[in-house]
Amino acid sequence: MAASTIDIVEADDELWRQYDALALRAYGHPVPDIMGLGAHADRRVAVRDGQVIAGGLGLMIPQYFGGRPVPAASTACGCIAPEERGEQLAAQMIARRLEPLREQGAVLATLWTASTGYVRRLGWQAPSQVQSWTIRTDDLKRCFDGSGFEITHGMSEEAHALLEGLASQWNGPWQRPAWWQDWQQQRHPHLAAYRFNRPGRSPSGVLSVAAERHPVEGRQLIVHDFWAADQPTAGAMLAFLGRHNSRIPTVTFQRTGLPPAPLLLHHLHRSGALTSRAWHPWMLRILDLSRAVQLRGWPHEVDLTLPIDVLTEDGTAVEHFTLHIAQGKGDLSPSSCGGQLTLTRGQFAVWYAGGYSSVAAASLAGVRGAPGMLARLLAATAEREPWLADYF
Repeated sequence: MAASTIDIVEADDELWRQYDALALRAYGHPVPDIMGLGAHADRRVAVRDGQVIAGGLGLMIPQYFGGRPVPAASTACGCIAPEERGEQLAAQMIARRLEPLREQGAVLATLWTASTGYVRRLGWQAPSQVQSWTIRTDDLKRCFDGSGFEITHGMSEEAHALLEGLASQWNGPWQRPAWWQDWQQQRHPHLAAYRFNRPGRSPSGVLSVAAERHPVEGRQLIVHDFWAADQPTAGAMLAFLGRHNSRIPTVTFQRTGLPPAPLLLHHLHRSGALTSRAWHPWMLRILDLSRAVQLRGWPHEVDLTLPIDVLTEDGTAVEHFTLHIAQGKGDLSPSSCGGQLTLTRGQFAVWYAGGYSSVAAASLAGVRGAPGMLARLLAATAEREPWLADYF
């Protein structure tokens, strides 16, 4: 008997409720974001014989690259019914979920996934490792000084402006939409935000934390947001966390909760005071190479013209391009000539996000070309490091 047809459609409220029930069965636990983000997202489901068998949502949210917000699609809450797995439905669903977002102008796509090998074959790659960090509050109190700063509970317009400015200094952060704050408060009802400033000055730091149960220690602090304009502010924020030591033994910076900077490494008195846990990474895919290069910010001091080759997603063909960057603008044009460097589309995404810190790192990742040419390419995106500060 021939298999029945699968239809992939935009979900109405009834189909979305069916998908919510399916996700509970597929994940083994509730997924609150399916309903919490549904009102802000494009909702797609796969239906066979009147039953929802797969789905997911897509969010049109710009991400900062090179200091500029680039139109991007964030895909989340996707799953396949357990009995339907193994039939390549996931790849079909990802493609169809991206279609309406591409029509809205998305040139990048981002997701968090534990199935890194699967999505890598579809053209995605991880720009950076992702870790959470745990440290005892006693160590923070001993190592950091919070004097000279005022601490105020709650957010302000100035604090929101600070967050947007600091986000633009990294490659990957969301340009957070207006609904972001309410969404976070729904996910974490006990989340508290604090802003830090020197007396008489505007905020230079924002910290959001929540106290949660710990199976052994009773309570622990979870840091969700850690945004600091400079090292003294960061030190004051860490000292504030340390002052919880009378009631809470440990602080954990969740997987997106600490920027990839050696804030703790350079100040702790004991090398063993800090523990880390690796998590599955966020992954990036370039949907439109030329538009992504055009819309991204570029360092004004870079003056580069370089022929490059980019392997197609299946690795069977090569696209020839000329990359030109000058006066803060970028252009990637098709070329009839072979390039001096060769990247897969996944490697291109990592380079775009500033994920290669050196020629050696790029070479080990498989980028092919002369070291001198590769150094020139990496210099164009080395100004900012990759960091996605939102988990979805």
